[in-house]
Amino acid sequence: MSDPTPPQTAAEPPTVARAQRFALNEDWLATAVGLLLVALVLTGVIPTGLVP
Repeated sequence: MSDPTPPQTAAEPPTVARAQRFALNEDWLATAVGLLLVALVLTGVIPTGLVP
């Protein structure tokens, strides 16, 4: 009556190392975007009135 084989999974969950590597990339991207915005404000490309 019962099936002795476990059910097959369609996709394996991501490993911890892969998840941490992705998070590190997101952090560096956010840092780069923030530095770019600061540089644009300091050079006058973005007016001071637009920055809260």
